[in-house]
Amino acid sequence: MKRNLIAVLLLSGILGSANAAESDENVTAARKLVKGFFGELKGELQTAMKAGGPVAAIAACNGKAPLIAHDLAQRSGWDVGRTSLKLRQPKNRPDAWETAGLKSFEARKAAGENIKTMEQSETTEVAGKKTFRYMKAIPTAKLCLTCHGTDIKPEVNEALQKLYPEDQAVGYTEGEIRGAFTFSKTL
Repeated sequence: MKRNLIAVLLLSGILGSANAAESDENVTAARKLVKGFFGELKGELQTAMKAGGPVAAIAACNGKAPLIAHDLAQRSGWDVGRTSLKLRQPKNRPDAWETAGLKSFEARKAAGENIKTMEQSETTEVAGKKTFRYMKAIPTAKLCLTCHGTDIKPEVNEALQKLYPEDQAVGYTEGEIRGAFTFSKTL
């Protein structure tokens, strides 16, 4: 009996280490995906902004962001997206896990944590399958205020209303949490 207990304890320690290693690998992979998604989207927005200003950037974001997410998902095998408590695109509505994460980010920001390093991950069960989930907070930078701020120019507002008639993603100030990149992978 004593030998069986020791074996169980040793095995659970080994499995615990394996689960921690798997989680670390997944966090590392998710961080790379964030960097790729953000980098590609930022490049598209900068190109559009230079070519046609904020209205062109809105159109680029509307057309390119879903394609970038889809392409990245196809290449990586992860589900890729963005979400927020104040949605611009209704199909990006957060699920219960993401909503709790976004609210946690807000509480952590209020406690003084740096938004730029804010992330969370967890292995959960989704539709009966073991799934690794990861979120990374998106801080509102000065440039973001052109389309997400409190003083939006009429032509920008008109373009937003045309492409996003249910838009709630305005009224931000620099340094607020605008949303999160969200990634998941069935294990």
